[in-house]
Amino acid sequence: MAMKIQRLETFCNSFVGFLRVTTDDGHVGWGQFSPYNADITVEVFHRQVARWALGADALDIETLVTSIPEREHKFPGSYLMRALTGLDTALWDLRGKLENQSVCELLGGKPRPFPVYASSMKRGEITPEAEAERLARLRDQFGYDAFKFRVGKECGHDQDEWPGRTEAIVPQVRKALGPDVRLLVDANSGYGPRKAIEVGRMLEQNGVCHFEEPCPYWEYHWTKEVADALDLDVTGGEQDCDLALWRFAIDMRAVDVVQPDVCYLGGINRTLKVVAMAKAAGLPVTPHSANLSLVTVFTLHLMGAIENAGPYVEFSIEGPDYYPWQEKLFSPALVAKDGKVQIPEGPGWGVEIDKDWLAAASYRKTEAA
Repeated sequence: MAMKIQRLETFCNSFVGFLRVTTDDGHVGWGQFSPYNADITVEVFHRQVARWALGADALDIETLVTSIPEREHKFPGSYLMRALTGLDTALWDLRGKLENQSVCELLGGKPRPFPVYASSMKRGEITPEAEAERLARLRDQFGYDAFKFRVGKECGHDQDEWPGRTEAIVPQVRKALGPDVRLLVDANSGYGPRKAIEVGRMLEQNGVCHFEEPCPYWEYHWTKEVADALDLDVTGGEQDCDLALWRFAIDMRAVDVVQPDVCYLGGINRTLKVVAMAKAAGLPVTPHSANLSLVTVFTLHLMGAIENAGPYVEFSIEGPDYYPWQEKLFSPALVAKDGKVQIPEGPGWGVEIDKDWLAAASYRKTEAA
């Protein structure tokens, strides 16, 4: 007899939203919606996702995450997928707790310390000199051997954040960190193909191995032109939530490394479909996980299990000065040591949502009659 979904409870503020799923026999799982505008996502969830989930088999995740977008086919896009993520991830947590296994183990992996790269979110807030010094301090403190920092200007139409910043920061970071540290950069859709190739040549001269989202992410042929022209890895995909677009991008080999975001894409099940597409094409997967909400927990579990995992997980180095909303969401907190972060080992996601955070959040419930 199926274990049916009885109750769906959301807890949110404008940045983060959590979902508690309860079955008809009282079992519970916790998930998270995609961060940012989480209050809008929660509204979409209760209007367009919850009604299709109530009464459904809580262990048949595949059917739910496939059928709900079909039932809501008039409303494809980011918010529906961000809402679906909450359901998917809560059901994976529920299953893990029922089977007394971590999600990593459910997927065929084993929790262990996993290599991470230290990911800077700062661009206009910091000078090249200060960024290079900061990354060197973090290397010495946490043992990171790979770092990502920002170049260009977000959706910048070939402009830099300020004139000369990119040309200054790349060699300064390389000098500060030495020749053995892997360097990754993110252009955040900053360039047309001609300028991206020009910048990419400079990156190659400085030993940068990863050039993320060099062109507007929706211009797949531009990105492919850059990937074909350069020897370093051109990467991208974090924004894409449509599996058909993922198939298109992978088939045309627009990038050398695929970077789905578990929370933007709709959860673990849909991300596994992208992983399978990438595996068939011989491409590695290094997901986007640019903050320390549960997205990084989800990504660690996934990467600990898939065969075509890239060499590291993205791990944000920004604290409360930059992301005050990501503080005290769950425990135990993720901590880097010797350039690695432990994949949580407990059942499900292996973490507990903070009770004080939940008490302060906006609450809403959808329940079967």
